[in-house]
Amino acid sequence: MSDSKNTQGYSAENIKVLEGLEAVRKRPAMYIGDVGKRGLHHLVYEVVDNSIDEALAGHCTRIIVVFNQDGSVTVEDNGRGIPVDLHKEENRPAVEVVMTVLHAGGKFDKGSYKVSGGLHGVGVSVVNALSEWLWVEVKRDGSVHRQEYKLGDPTTDVKKIRPAKKTGTKVCFYPDSSIFKTTAFEYSIIAERLRELAYLNSGLEIQLKDERTEEGETDTFRFNGGLSDFVKYLDEHNNPLHNKVITVKKEDGEVPVEVALRYGNTYNDNILTFVNNINTIEGGTHLSGFRSALTRSMNNHASKNNLIKAKKNEKITLSGEDFREGLTAIISIKVAEPQFEGQTKTKLGNGDVKGIVDKAVYEGILDFLEQNPSIGRRIVEKALLAARSRSAAKKARELIRRKSALGGSSLPGKLADCSNRDPVFCELYLVEGDSAGGSAKQGRDRRTQAILPLRGKVINSEKARIDKLLSNNEIQSMITALGAGFGGSEDEDGEISAGDFNVEKLRYHKIIIMTDADVDGSHIRTLLLTFFYRKMKEVIDGGYLYLALPPLYRVSQAKKELYAYDDNERDLIIERMEKENKNTKIGIQRYKGLGEMNPGQLWETTMDPERRTLMQVTVESAAEAAETFQNLMGSDVEARRTFIEKNAKFVANLDI
Repeated sequence: MSDSKNTQGYSAENIKVLEGLEAVRKRPAMYIGDVGKRGLHHLVYEVVDNSIDEALAGHCTRIIVVFNQDGSVTVEDNGRGIPVDLHKEENRPAVEVVMTVLHAGGKFDKGSYKVSGGLHGVGVSVVNALSEWLWVEVKRDGSVHRQEYKLGDPTTDVKKIRPAKKTGTKVCFYPDSSIFKTTAFEYSIIAERLRELAYLNSGLEIQLKDERTEEGETDTFRFNGGLSDFVKYLDEHNNPLHNKVITVKKEDGEVPVEVALRYGNTYNDNILTFVNNINTIEGGTHLSGFRSALTRSMNNHASKNNLIKAKKNEKITLSGEDFREGLTAIISIKVAEPQFEGQTKTKLGNGDVKGIVDKAVYEGILDFLEQNPSIGRRIVEKALLAARSRSAAKKARELIRRKSALGGSSLPGKLADCSNRDPVFCELYLVEGDSAGGSAKQGRDRRTQAILPLRGKVINSEKARIDKLLSNNEIQSMITALGAGFGGSEDEDGEISAGDFNVEKLRYHKIIIMTDADVDGSHIRTLLLTFFYRKMKEVIDGGYLYLALPPLYRVSQAKKELYAYDDNERDLIIERMEKENKNTKIGIQRYKGLGEMNPGQLWETTMDPERRTLMQVTVESAAEAAETFQNLMGSDVEARRTFIEKNAKFVANLDI
């Protein structure tokens, strides 16, 4: 493809300016979420997204991301190159406008990009504003054009530095250490996102190189199978029900729809949705359309082929919930003007999308099942088992449902509730065992802190069907205490049935898992995390789930007592005490369990809102989370062994 053809229809005139760049350095979190690890990695995504937009427009086939030795990151693509000609309104080169003006980019001009991920247009200018330094090189019009910046401001003019035969853009930046808590990029986090983007953009090659160490990791992601390969990757350890992936692809019309799905012999579903490569973790109209189409097409196929065989005196109706058991699915759509609910872009609101996805998926699945009747039969048989399990679970569920968030049926006997009735101010501590539970009950703030001791191991939600899950006493107690119902989900019309899980009815807006810092404590914590991720994910998505971080050590000298949360902190405390008073003996106590602390110590270190350390549970990558839970808690022993071998070197404070 010639350079002139590459750059046709994309010049300085296509760059629309909405406003300036002033506020970014003052309030960075408004633009990138936070100034911690998440915000830091977001900088890379913003630059990569520009290259992805070029790929979506059909002008880019390769993207290279490099972690450089000096801590900077380089992102290079072979797209058309950012325009370098003079911008008429700004009277400066277009590349400088893109790099220094907020809300400036080709995405606001419908002729340049039909679809795009980031429509706020803040991406690369924000990266520039939050970088100690940045330079950009553009291959375009037969030359390499370069400009350098410091803290968002240009330090050089756009200069031609050498001839170029091809086209493309190369951006290199170093994050500002005065803004970010850390400037060290994690290879695995970036790799996971790039892998995801390669799956979503079939045939696009994305390379990742780490040149910070001698052994330097490198990965090349390219998947010609696209979403089919993505489903196989997610479903790798799930013992698939059928090998062939069901695919739906509709590229004509305003909204291209691509769907891939496969069933496994598991009891949980894993549905990921994307709009213009953005992971819409809260779903939206495209998910509603998919669910509706899946239920209708499967029921249609089952009834047409007389596949629903009811036993004597048995009434069976297959619901959407039954057809989603064991399902792994990816939904990817492209929308010219997506309407997201909120700045986070996690839920799609375009009303017309539901009908478009519904029609495409309904026709696509029916067509596939007609050509593959044996797969259709296996899916319906699995759904029938799920329906019978759901029926058996219904009675158990009714027993443990709480009529409302504030009252109704009796609470679990071992729950020590708080007196405040406003969920916003209320906390529920899930505590391991009666010993720690007793200390927690005595040491707590009775107005706002409730305690629920859990006896014994919680059932593994990764491997248990819903009826088995609901027969577990600890699960029953938790569901009753939380007061938000259980099971069910939005139906195809977005309605929630009475008694089904509704996060708005949650009795406590802080649910805190507090377990011992030993192997058993870690196991119980993992079982609880599995339960919430698989059965009450809305609790995690809403930001209601936390982990308490109790101290590992108590360091004392005379009447002075300090607590350390890891070995490094312990060593620093000891060093400081020795300097201040070298003649007085230092005592060190390692806490193996919460039960070793008296109520006062537990309050002071782990429960006092003024002094405690809580870690909020979040899901950055749904694909990675699902894979981790499958590996750790699923039935595939080999996958678990591989995971342990790979990650054993990172273990600290192992209690053996």
